Amino acid sequence: MKKTILVSILFFISAFSTQADEVKRILVGNENAKISIIAYESLTCSHCANFHKDVYPLLKKEYLDKGLAKIEFRHFPLDIAAFNASKIAQCKNDGGTEILESLYANQKKWIKGSTAEEVNKHLGTFLKNEGFDIDIISCINNKEIEDFVLNDRIDGAKNFKVNATPTIIINNKKFEKPLNFKNLKKALEKLI
Repeated sequence: MKKTILVSILFFISAFSTQADEVKRILVGNENAKISIIAYESLTCSHCANFHKDVYPLLKKEYLDKGLAKIEFRHFPLDIAAFNASKIAQCKNDGGTEILESLYANQKKWIKGSTAEEVNKHLGTFLKNEGFDIDIISCINNKEIEDFVLNDRIDGAKNFKVNATPTIIINNKKFEKPLNFKNLKKALEKLI
């Protein structure tokens, strides 16, 4: 009996710790919303930065904050700088957008250098100056996060034929119109 209880407790602890250690998806909005948006993005993509500057704030105000929709930010790095930045954005593992938003809003401050090492150095300096307490070397070398980011890219290409960023998926259908708030709003209003 004691052995069975001990085995059950160890199994529960093991299952719980595995769940707690899983890399969390960066998500904003009502998790159970009727409208599910997936944004495949690359952190070095200027169009993605423009989406975060011009479209996302309106989307957040009109749909996400009201619980009508949720958005999941998925990684589709187009180069090694974006790949490393994606790993860093996931590294805090709280599901929040703070690092992601800061990286998009300040691309010109950290996307500098002709080698991955130079870009990583600028990235680390930028994050430190912004007050983020992150060990970027351990984030970049974290195999679980690396696999998570790579699997996002593979999933996007395989399931949604993503080949450019940003690519928006609404309720598992690729958004094919030019990406601006007016077009996005038209598509979302049909689903409410």
